[in-house]
Amino acid sequence: MKRNLIILTAIAAGSFFTACNKDFLDREPLDAYNNDNIWKNEADLTAALNGCYKGWEDVYNIIYLDCATDNGYNQWPWEGYTSYGNGSITASDVDAANRWSYTTIQKCNSFLENADKAQMEEAKKNRMKAEARFLRAYQYFTLTQLYGNVPLVTKTVTMQEANTIKQTPIGEVRQFILDELAAIAPQLDVSYTGKDIGRITRGAALALRARLNLYMKKWDDAITDSRAVMQLGYELDPSYSDVFRIKNENNKEVILDVQYMENIVANTVLGIMPSNGYGGWGSIVPSQSLVDAYEMANGKPITDPTSGYNPNDPYTNRDPRLQLSIVTPGQRYGGRIYDPMDPDSDDYYLGDNNSKTGYLYKKWTSNFEDYANIWNTGLNAIIIRYSEVLLTYAEAMIEKGTIDGTVYDAIDLVRKRAKMPVVDRGVYAGQVKMRELVRRERRVELALEGLRWYDVKRWEIGPQVSNGKLYGMRTGTVDPATGKLTLTGPNVEVENRVFDASKNYVWPIPQKEIDVNKNLDQNPNY
Repeated sequence: MKRNLIILTAIAAGSFFTACNKDFLDREPLDAYNNDNIWKNEADLTAALNGCYKGWEDVYNIIYLDCATDNGYNQWPWEGYTSYGNGSITASDVDAANRWSYTTIQKCNSFLENADKAQMEEAKKNRMKAEARFLRAYQYFTLTQLYGNVPLVTKTVTMQEANTIKQTPIGEVRQFILDELAAIAPQLDVSYTGKDIGRITRGAALALRARLNLYMKKWDDAITDSRAVMQLGYELDPSYSDVFRIKNENNKEVILDVQYMENIVANTVLGIMPSNGYGGWGSIVPSQSLVDAYEMANGKPITDPTSGYNPNDPYTNRDPRLQLSIVTPGQRYGGRIYDPMDPDSDDYYLGDNNSKTGYLYKKWTSNFEDYANIWNTGLNAIIIRYSEVLLTYAEAMIEKGTIDGTVYDAIDLVRKRAKMPVVDRGVYAGQVKMRELVRRERRVELALEGLRWYDVKRWEIGPQVSNGKLYGMRTGTVDPATGKLTLTGPNVEVENRVFDASKNYVWPIPQKEIDVNKNLDQNPNY
């Protein structure tokens, strides 16, 4: 069931926050409103809160972020992530500002300053305020991850104040986020029914807190928060691919998502992933590096000489998540054999609107028949799901040095759902080997879910994984009837990348913001 009320009233609530829809440094003072008339009762407060939900996150941000990493490639520079991937981004680029936004923060600040004016049941009012505080905390999570030190604004500000505000040290902003999430978790419902499905839950607050604690290397806190989520009744869906299908939305694995509704507030992004032959643009595509990260079906990495990996038949007997997440040459997809190798094929890798790596993302678009129009769908965008929490718990325990049966159990739950063997405890024992395992598991389990950039950042592996040539498939031929491959050529070279560890772990503060507000400091070496 869709969050109909939230979506529909979010549209109507635009009049509550007209000024807040402007850029952070370009808006009318909020005192232009007649607040006495719009905060009277529960209906007013619901409409205003739904306005806070509008635009709080976007599927575009989630799936494109992998292109800033070794997982993927964005071939169209005007879509905003090519320069992040190859390391050429500058503060003056338009794309530097594509995630710098205080719109939702200011809407939430206004809501929180006025909510107590409404005459309604107090417990529900507190829950609604907790929802707004989460939406604000989530914005600060994203801002600090991408830009580092950012202004911490917890009240509505005038345009003059906005243009003089200073950055807050990242540590203070992160502590604010953690404190907010801890405070609001008890006030949020564990689950919702009917028209309230999709609202922020207690699990969402605890799971985001676990994520941030993990990123801050606060192992004990990450473990505590993960365990709390694990007690709330979430489960892994039996089918890995069905987690991302519209027929299975709001399943028990989903902890936090953005809700969409066809024709009203539509998910209009899915069409960018398939190639021209399927009516798509081939905008964001997987790398060979990501493909190589998937183990063999026997649980051994392809670099293990005993794994059975055959470079001339590279997609056979692999982790099932490879074929469920990525369309490889020769795979049946969309009712036919996918062939990016034949120059006469609609999928040819050098053709217009086709994948330059020869691979397509399949996650989110596994079944075309799910949609009447892939450019206008109601598919929700999952932000946090239960498998991430299990892997967060496992990683925090590993990094703490407490590798017990619960660590293996958490990882095994994720692997067994994917029809992979349980962890070989003889091979994976001790912190070094377990760290290798859980990092690989995160990469393949959560591919195209907007988390790889954060992982590369916190593991500080950018120079190792994001420098040098980005490769795609090996070339050859595909049998049009069976999909059998005959690989005769080298891997396709897509682009050359540079990762400068002295700057690329954060994005540049948009130059247009610094030009307006001289109190903002640019990130180092931009």
